[in-house]
Amino acid sequence: MRPQNTSLDELNYLDKHLFQRFADKFAVQPSLSRLLVSFQANKTRPVYRWYKFKEAFSASLVEHLFYKYGITAGRILDPFAGSGTALFAASAMGIDADGIELLPIGQEIITAKQILDSEFTPADFERLRQWSEQRIWEQSEARVPLPELRITQGAYPEKTKEAIEKYVSASQQENRRVQAILRFALLCVLESISFTRKDGQYLRWDYRSGRTHGKKIFDKGEIPEFGQAICEKINEILEDVSPVHKTTLFSPEKLQGQIRLHDGSCLHVAPQLPDSRYDAIMTSPPYCNRYDYTRTYALELALLGTDEQGLSRLRQDMLSCTVENRAKDLLSINPRWTTALAAADEQELLQAILKYLEDQKVRKALNNNGIPRMVRGYFYEMACVIAECARVLKPNAPLFMVNDNVRYAGASISVDMILSDIAEKLGFQVEHILVLPNGKGNSSQQMGEHGREPLRKCIYVWRKL
Repeated sequence: MRPQNTSLDELNYLDKHLFQRFADKFAVQPSLSRLLVSFQANKTRPVYRWYKFKEAFSASLVEHLFYKYGITAGRILDPFAGSGTALFAASAMGIDADGIELLPIGQEIITAKQILDSEFTPADFERLRQWSEQRIWEQSEARVPLPELRITQGAYPEKTKEAIEKYVSASQQENRRVQAILRFALLCVLESISFTRKDGQYLRWDYRSGRTHGKKIFDKGEIPEFGQAICEKINEILEDVSPVHKTTLFSPEKLQGQIRLHDGSCLHVAPQLPDSRYDAIMTSPPYCNRYDYTRTYALELALLGTDEQGLSRLRQDMLSCTVENRAKDLLSINPRWTTALAAADEQELLQAILKYLEDQKVRKALNNNGIPRMVRGYFYEMACVIAECARVLKPNAPLFMVNDNVRYAGASISVDMILSDIAEKLGFQVEHILVLPNGKGNSSQQMGEHGREPLRKCIYVWRKL
């Protein structure tokens, strides 16, 4: 019998009911390890290893899915391109790839790799080698003041900050291509030479920074000297792609696909793409997990010239995944999204979850009152993204999406089934929901109250009707 009020029992009832409908679509895949479905598998791969973009999936995952589902030619899209893993992996397979990326750090990584692959000359590679061998920045008298945000002030030891400012000043004397790669190498080492470490929702600060910290003192261990870190990174880049070792970023015997990047928000860029253009979509949107990428990537964003206003603008333009996101007027962005919004309105489990979270807010049972707004924004915006994906895919083309389920105030939110149900209303057939054999546990905050019940981590495989 169905419970009458919106409680955890009601949510569990609706969740089980939806699971019965999708039960034959779920498939636990032993081959899909967390290593494969995260950045970890990129750590040892040339090119992909340069920048530690923790939110990325691996190039091996792209190859695995494309081979398994027969994506061997044509053009693919990643509407949340991040550091470009899907784009470069597809290109290496001879497939053209378009990406959309909002954050300047992702744009910079993709652009730098493209410059190295298609524009760099032997003289440019030699100049990079000289930078590493001669430490050219150390000869510079001039310094370019390091741009800072409020949340990045005091992020580096004083000697490191001085070295960065000399490095940036000296690099400005180089040609455009060498400048771009020197800046990229610097972005790759910023976290390691700083007092900070990326930790999901924020930057964690080492005790040596002098910043106030919580109950637990954080010690990130040895912080490398700037010269050592930057030379190692430049040498790693040279080892992977210089003409002495390789002629291209990718396997030379394979035809490379073209890569095209659109800068901006997926919600604004996707509606401008043509109908029935793509043979597949491979993506991983931000998860509904409160991670604020404008904070975790603040060091990089500051170096790239993002100011306080720009940071706030980026935060609001992102898909709603943090409690600071304000509600977006989606119909003003695209009046054609009425069907997408109706699909979210009609999703019974989603509406029950939203009501439950609002009730918890009234009872002051949430640790942040922005959670209901964030969860609502996430699913309504994702409905619009799904509608655009259906529109731009060719008939019978697949969409692969990596995503996590989440939990708030004790309520397990089956992101996989809710989005799959919405997708079915917007032109997709749910082919598989591939489940990693080991789910993830609760956050430490929720573990004490709700235990370590695992949450599914999945790859959705939908096919355009």
